[in-house]
Amino acid sequence: MRTDNGMFRGIDPTVTLISKILIIGFVVICGVLADTAGALFTEMSGNILHHFKWFYLVMASGILLFLLYLMMSRFGNITLGKDGETPEFSMASWLSMLFSAGMGIGLLFWSVAEPMWHYAGNPFSVTSLSEESAQTAMRVSFFHWGLHPWALYIMTALGLAYFSYRKGKPLTIRSALIPLFGEDRLNGWLGNAIDIMIVAITAFGIATSFGLGVVQMSTGMERLFGIEVSIGNQIIMITVISLIAILSVMSGVGRGIKILSVWNMILSLVILAGVLLFGPTRYILHTYLEGTADYVQNIVGLSLWSDAQGDSQWQNWWTAFYWAWWLTWAPFVGMFIARISRGRTIRELVGGALIAPTLFGFFWIATFGGAALNYEHADRKAHETQVVEQQLTGEAAVYKGGDILLATKADSTQAIFTMFDKIEETSGASVSTVLSALATLLLITYFVTSADSGTLVLCTLSSRGSLEPPQASRIAWGVMVGAIAAGLLWAGGLKTVQTATICAALPAAILVTMMAFSIQKALREEPVARLNRVANDDVSASTV
Repeated sequence: MRTDNGMFRGIDPTVTLISKILIIGFVVICGVLADTAGALFTEMSGNILHHFKWFYLVMASGILLFLLYLMMSRFGNITLGKDGETPEFSMASWLSMLFSAGMGIGLLFWSVAEPMWHYAGNPFSVTSLSEESAQTAMRVSFFHWGLHPWALYIMTALGLAYFSYRKGKPLTIRSALIPLFGEDRLNGWLGNAIDIMIVAITAFGIATSFGLGVVQMSTGMERLFGIEVSIGNQIIMITVISLIAILSVMSGVGRGIKILSVWNMILSLVILAGVLLFGPTRYILHTYLEGTADYVQNIVGLSLWSDAQGDSQWQNWWTAFYWAWWLTWAPFVGMFIARISRGRTIRELVGGALIAPTLFGFFWIATFGGAALNYEHADRKAHETQVVEQQLTGEAAVYKGGDILLATKADSTQAIFTMFDKIEETSGASVSTVLSALATLLLITYFVTSADSGTLVLCTLSSRGSLEPPQASRIAWGVMVGAIAAGLLWAGGLKTVQTATICAALPAAILVTMMAFSIQKALREEPVARLNRVANDDVSASTV
């Protein structure tokens, strides 16, 4: 339980101490026994994905259908708070914070690299490096960044927000399971075990992405300023970003995190406009329309495709891996969404957080990935022309990919920067350096937003759901997240903790599933008269 005095004032000492001991111990093991631990967790994660892939696929699709049902049902009228309570943040600020915490940094990294990898080959294309593989590449990329990951986030957010703001329980994962296990049992060792596990998963999820993202920032800094890509420089970047994140989280959600999220959105729109203006605009817009329609037409098949006949590793490397990765982020992003969603209805939460970010994510992928594919088509045609004119044969006549694809295969962090070079080359405008600088700056601000929002979530978890955790706790967790990322980079253990986090996705998937059953049980106990009254009030208000 949370204490009100002493050195543990405002936090739960059991959850805080045990989770930090486990985290520090795991980091030490990854550093000292990196090869052994890496082999162990790689084998474990592979076995989990192999044997439980079907569960991930069914669970993610089932959660999505459940949320769509809630949105369209009478339960959608329920306020996540007291009846009549209004939202804390405006719609624009709310959506900006949603996107920054949930998808921003990942999309910036993968919006070019992932379509390129699928363009080079995927199970849904007969031929690689073709117009057919380009279409399926966009379809698969849309699927991986579409409704399913947001559904996992929202399910966690809905459970937390409903039981905390409407039922008056602490903002913790254990509170969302009260209808299934009872409050008394969850106030004991079972609840502590759940919170400790969630704290550990969240800390490693944030730190791992933090460390991996710094690698891409290093690439941008090297291209812009010639700063060498080295462990030392990367640790300096982590230190600076951690300090900024700590200052932001100390100022609270309403100031630092909100301001940074709005800034992220503005900067994202500027970069998006730059690629649209100087890139292949017509091709991008067509790709967005056709890709969205293609996604809608194929979402059911993609959702349930399990590669039963081929049993290849492709789905383990991509779809199943993604689903597991989103699950490790669900407690962090879900709690942050819950934290900023008080006063909104279930319909607003599901509709706003599910549909708006997905459509914007599609447009982002279509813009960056579509531009990259267009340049690849041009490179392929140039190669074919060269083969005919110079009568090339043998190995010289084989097309292996254009500039962007070759750069992606060599180093995925180079994909987006190589695409900026192609924009400058084809448009004649000197925009590559400007776009690269903006993208690197956006990476930094996205990282700060993810780090400070993640730190706030860790503080909330370790203080038994307090919306205003102690400043000392915010500083301690901010330092720890940065230290984990720096330590793992130094020891070369990021890959180890990444595969270990995938192992943790299985219990996270079970928790998310239980949360769905828990909130369904609680919603059915809502007084029918109240639901009908809220629905009638909404209808009356809309006709005034």
